[in-house]
Amino acid sequence: MPLKTQQDEQPTLNLTPMIDVVFLLIIFFMVATKFSEMERNIELELPEVAAAKALTSAPKQRVVSVYEDGQVALDREKVSLKELTRRLAAAQREYPELSVVIRGDATCAFQYVARTLAACKEAHIADLGITVRIAESGRSKTR
Repeated sequence: MPLKTQQDEQPTLNLTPMIDVVFLLIIFFMVATKFSEMERNIELELPEVAAAKALTSAPKQRVVSVYEDGQVALDREKVSLKELTRRLAAAQREYPELSVVIRGDATCAFQYVARTLAACKEAHIADLGITVRIAESGRSKTR
């Protein structure tokens, strides 16, 4: 049985290609910075417009709460049904895809929620939702 008398060389890591890539990245960023400086120094007279609206993001979802006694709140601010309709109509004109969620108290009469739904319809709200809580098994109330 022949014995191995030579030792294998330890593998080495060649860092030359990695150093080349780092130098290329440095050169790229130096050149890109130079171009952005040149672009800032270009003198332009920008065109003007008569009227422009600010580009705003979509408003968050509006929340209408209906309490047990029939009181209505828009985003935690108590309002009457006429005021609710007026505010939602104004918001809908500003952003036609406005979304409204109605949160009705579980113990309130459905008539209060129905009046709130009618107020939203009068304000031309198309994206309308109602929140509910998933009942836990064994904990159901009957009224």
